[in-house]
Amino acid sequence: MDIDRDAVAAIRSERVDWRFKGMPSDAFGSTVGELAERRADLVTGGFVGPLVVLDQEALEHNLDVMAAWCAERGVLLAPHGKTTMAPQLFAAQLERGAWGITAANTSQVRVYRAFRVRRVLLANELVDPAGLRWLADELAADPDFEFACWVDSVEGVERMTEALTGALSGALGAPARPVDVLVELGAPGGRTGTRDLAAARAVAEAAAASPALRLVGVAGYEGSLAHDASPGSLAAVDGYLAALRELVHDLRGSYEVDEPIVTAGGSAYFDQVAAVLAGPWELPVRPVLRSGAYVTHDHGFYQGVSPLNRGAGPVPLKPALLAWAQVVSRPEPGLALLVLGKRDASFDEGLPVPLLVRGADGEQRALDGAEVTSLADQHTFLALPEDSTVRVGDWIGLGLSHPCTVFDKWQLIPVVEGTTVVDLVRTYF
Repeated sequence: MDIDRDAVAAIRSERVDWRFKGMPSDAFGSTVGELAERRADLVTGGFVGPLVVLDQEALEHNLDVMAAWCAERGVLLAPHGKTTMAPQLFAAQLERGAWGITAANTSQVRVYRAFRVRRVLLANELVDPAGLRWLADELAADPDFEFACWVDSVEGVERMTEALTGALSGALGAPARPVDVLVELGAPGGRTGTRDLAAARAVAEAAAASPALRLVGVAGYEGSLAHDASPGSLAAVDGYLAALRELVHDLRGSYEVDEPIVTAGGSAYFDQVAAVLAGPWELPVRPVLRSGAYVTHDHGFYQGVSPLNRGAGPVPLKPALLAWAQVVSRPEPGLALLVLGKRDASFDEGLPVPLLVRGADGEQRALDGAEVTSLADQHTFLALPEDSTVRVGDWIGLGLSHPCTVFDKWQLIPVVEGTTVVDLVRTYF
């Protein structure tokens, strides 16, 4: 089993109360499942703003489109779970054929293991002795648990080996199961990863020689090298992927498995990554994409750079996140203040995009000519045409940019069909 579906189902047994922003007060004491079964209306069902919701149709669309796209190209998908930290969405991704789930740190892996996610990639080098002790225990306790993390320095390999073989952990000898590692190739100006092929080869040699580690592949991340879809950015990604491919072939005598993993791919350039990972290769490999933001897409950054919205597939992704915030002040012509701020919505890769207005009559209409100019901690500054009819008390529907910094602000998110709440998604940050 790739995830404990009973544990995921048990999320619906948690009680709703004041801890969860936006929930109806008359639902306090009910379970998540009972609130979902009400099929309450978002407008009249007692929900309070600000509130972020997920569109059910767009969510299902994105899950299906990405699964089919990967299958057609012969690449596996281990979506980065840090986007949502929502086991219910992990289960939906795994049900559609995801090979595993990617994490960024030990605490995230612990959440995954609380729901018995069977296959986990940790897209970082793990050198913390306490984290390695926990990992070694987890691997020893569950023979079905498959885990791999990155290494990008000989020093990192040495620290991992020292912790796992007992000098820091108190254990005796090598761990019962070695920790699988992938050499990470970076690039100048990027994030982690060795900066050249020679350094990567040295790290691979050290990892293969470690009694506590097992070298199982090569990893990379191209997303930090470019930030748009310009020709120069796309060329930079291609150049990096060519070096990644060269490293995979260079290390073919060092892998300690018959089919090494080759993995890369954020959510902006996964078409280029898939073209490289799919081969052909001079050795058998397991190609794995790690794109995560596709699950909700967005109205901002990914709308502009996602390959499926640039023609890399026949069907584009759909934005699935929407925030609703009420107008609480019209202090001057051309300005409205909304009760939604940096603690509620993402702002690091673009400000919210005003899309809809819902008046006192309950009718929704497009909001034209409006622009969010800034966010404060708890307020949105919305610039409006001077003749705008937006009034205090109206609700504004806002598209969001960069889902990875939205989900962490919400512990319980309604899933809607139109304005009907059909489910709720629980996050664990």
